[in-house]
Amino acid sequence: MNVMRAFGRSAIRGQVRFLNTPHGGSLINTMVTDEAQKADLIARCNGVTFELNERQSCDTQLIATGAFSPLEGFMGEEDYQSVVDDMKLTNGNIFGLPVCLDTDRTDIKEGQHVLLTYNQQPMAVLDVTSKFKPNKVVECKKLYGTSELEHPGCLMVATERGQYYMGGTIHGLSLPKRDFPCATPAEVRSFLPADKDVVAFQCRNPVHRAHYELFTRALDAPNVGSDGVVLVHPTCGPTQADDIPGTVRYHTYEVLKEETKNERVHWAYMPYSMHMAGPREAIQHMLLRKNYGCTHFIIGRDMAGSKSSITGEDYYGAYDAQETAAKYGPELGMKTVPSLNLVYTEEGYMTADDAKAKELKPLKLSGTEFRRRLRAGEDIPEWFAFKSVVQVLRDAQKA
Repeated sequence: MNVMRAFGRSAIRGQVRFLNTPHGGSLINTMVTDEAQKADLIARCNGVTFELNERQSCDTQLIATGAFSPLEGFMGEEDYQSVVDDMKLTNGNIFGLPVCLDTDRTDIKEGQHVLLTYNQQPMAVLDVTSKFKPNKVVECKKLYGTSELEHPGCLMVATERGQYYMGGTIHGLSLPKRDFPCATPAEVRSFLPADKDVVAFQCRNPVHRAHYELFTRALDAPNVGSDGVVLVHPTCGPTQADDIPGTVRYHTYEVLKEETKNERVHWAYMPYSMHMAGPREAIQHMLLRKNYGCTHFIIGRDMAGSKSSITGEDYYGAYDAQETAAKYGPELGMKTVPSLNLVYTEEGYMTADDAKAKELKPLKLSGTEFRRRLRAGEDIPEWFAFKSVVQVLRDAQKA
């Protein structure tokens, strides 16, 4: 395993500071580069292989490249239980959600070495040091605040995950070729400015005008340096069943990046699968972006929230994620920037409070109406969505 100190010295507002320290102090990197060592690791597996699904491959990649630092592998039972119960690893480091490798296989035992493959290509070797049967009802209740199957996270745990969880160190062999490029934490740190605050913006949907206004105005927050930059860092892995596919979302980001060409906005993509765990997931996103070098994180209203698939009721309060992030941010080493409640008026975008003070009526276009117009080929106002993004979405519908 290669452990890299990832500090970048800088000066701002008369103070010396550093690119944010990786979670746990060091940026983990378990990728093996020596071909002979790779062959030896594979030989240790004695032909035992395990084909990863897309979600599992995302977790494997994030561990191997250090995005989940300080993890060096999948969590064993003690760390799993500690995170479920207390949102902390056994060493005391905050961690929002457990990261384990699930399976239904009974032939894999503790002490074995297993070749992990994805799309039949070698991805990593797992040294199995822990295998256990979790209490999934308790897990869901603790992580998602409910054990109802109407919650997409609970449904995933109950119907997609195997009955056993495995933990142990992983040795990365190769990274999969995805339809969207995923720069590693070390690579992102190499192109982020070391002398500026870096504000992370997480999204899982196409970026529309209000989103763009939100993350560019975040640079004016009082706790952000005057020369700060934004890292737009979408998750392009599996998410809710009715979300736009990751490959389509990726193309919307690329055309928007080309259209805006904003020097203060950087872009990268992350192979993370959403859990829709509300406050817990907000913490998970913050620690991930900390490992990519970010100093600040934009917390939206109802971030990573979810509604019941039956009643339509929200599982979390609108400000639960913001309050949780504010509570744990100092211990995590991340500053938060609550997202502005922006509306569009005849005078342009402004906060809802400013619009009310000026007695301006906000223009509205619901998500349902937007999707209807998209399907029907009807006009979509430019104050709501970028033309280039709309064109990508329409092209995807025709495909």
